[in-house]
Amino acid sequence: QVQLVESGGGLVQPGGSLRLSCAASGSFLRIATMGWYRQAPGKQRELVASMSSDSNPNYADSVKGRFAISRDFAKNTVYLQMNSLKPEDTAVYVCNTKIGARNYWGQGTQVTVSS
Repeated sequence: QVQLVESGGGLVQPGGSLRLSCAASGSFLRIATMGWYRQAPGKQRELVASMSSDSNPNYADSVKGRFAISRDFAKNTVYLQMNSLKPEDTAVYVCNTKIGARNYWGQGTQVTVSS
């Protein structure tokens, strides 16, 4: 069993910053990829950013240059630093991790960008 606990969402004004974190716990040997997806109302879930076990990041075009993903491998934690936030970044952000052939998902944390 794998649990993902997210934190860091909230309300921020346009141009502001937020930092999300997601910690994985449970019984597993090795995490392959950790990352973040988001889902806005009426839209499909989309990949925001992910990082592989060899620290290669992958970003959606819409967040390149504004968001930065990082991992603390010792703590099985992934972070998403979000800068220059825009109203269109408003969504539920969901942590994802791939362990072996399985995907695991967090509960999600709301990010609202509004003045």
